Amino acid sequence: MTALWPGRGGPTINYISEAPAPEALRGRRPIVILGSTGSIGGNALKVIRAHAARFSVLGLACARNVAALAAQAAEFRPPLLAVLDEEAADALRQRLRDMRPAGYAPEILVGAEGYARMASLPEVRMVLSAQVGAAGLAGTLAAALAGKIIALANKESLVLAGDLLRRVCTARSAVILPVDSEHNALFQCLAGRGQDAQELILTASGGPFRGRRREELRHVTREQALKHPNWSMGAKITIDSATMMNKALEVVEAYHLYGIPREALRVAVHPQSVVHSLVRFRDGGLLAQMGPADMRLPIGHCLLWPECLSVNAPGLDLFSCGPLEFYEPDPEAFPSVALAWRALERRGGACVVMNAANEAAVELFLEGRCGFTDIADIIAEVMDRHETGNDSRRPWSLPDPAADPETTAAHACEAMTRIQNLDQKSRELARKLARAGVSEC
Repeated sequence: MTALWPGRGGPTINYISEAPAPEALRGRRPIVILGSTGSIGGNALKVIRAHAARFSVLGLACARNVAALAAQAAEFRPPLLAVLDEEAADALRQRLRDMRPAGYAPEILVGAEGYARMASLPEVRMVLSAQVGAAGLAGTLAAALAGKIIALANKESLVLAGDLLRRVCTARSAVILPVDSEHNALFQCLAGRGQDAQELILTASGGPFRGRRREELRHVTREQALKHPNWSMGAKITIDSATMMNKALEVVEAYHLYGIPREALRVAVHPQSVVHSLVRFRDGGLLAQMGPADMRLPIGHCLLWPECLSVNAPGLDLFSCGPLEFYEPDPEAFPSVALAWRALERRGGACVVMNAANEAAVELFLEGRCGFTDIADIIAEVMDRHETGNDSRRPWSLPDPAADPETTAAHACEAMTRIQNLDQKSRELARKLARAGVSEC
């Protein structure tokens, strides 16, 4: 199976985890899905339906979409469900009572502690981490501390705590399989050839505003920004795609996932979303992973790994997909990617600050409280103030990979507290800047 793995230990690729042990892949796979009612979670359940004999669904979790969660629960009957708060839990209980699924009485967990408990259950073998935003870190970290196979769709986990997760994966023999289409494409291209890689090229659709100048973007509306030309996604990630912040986060994710130098990462705008990413090798050759814009493919690759099985997704028709185009990103109209390079260079919690400011600014934009171009301006200003303030030090201490489980968990707990504090302060500053006007605050 190591021939299917990207490579560990360098000199070029130092993937974040080892391959799973063969015994972990035998028989039915007990799985938990964190974020089951979102786009990724819904597609994952389609994959599981197509291969029902291979999976046992032990837990499903969402934030507050209790109607969708109740319907999923009635179908898959996991013993555990989890929601964000007690209000959602009460609503879920009422939904299930109204539906009256015979003989089904799941335990309902609440909040970050509930997600973490679900992700770390001894009987769980695989965790799909698909919650949106920084909220997904708690479940990912709990799964890593418990040594699970993690199908990772929550890119913020690596953006906020990539160094920490790398150490925890080593210490606890946890495994990460990347679900993001771009990182999954890189994973496939690197399989067996990791140390021949020279450059990783992440592709970006360019979103709905590719080719627009910055001045043209000032008056973009919420409705315009939510119309992605290729992918069907939730509101937050769709706005991130429109600003190209999604690609900025993926740059940070790739840096931590593949352990590659910053200068070996590039971004290429590819409007057709047919090539999901590319690897340039030392001989100058490029290897690309291609396919339709259908998330069932990377999800199925992770959930079914190392097997390659049908997930009922349409294949790519080379004769009808049209010409394939590639462009350099426009740094003036879309400064987000430059912010990612800056965050990686500065370290000291800069990635935490960048992500928190972005999540707050996107919320403000969706609420009509700031403009589209204000999003990047707010992020940049919050990062400026962080770098000149007292919080510029690294926001966590890293455990020794050889540490005992209790010490590793204690380091992780300390790290989470510091990350959460820095995250909250950055969000508050972003909202303050939006209220006053970035240039006036």
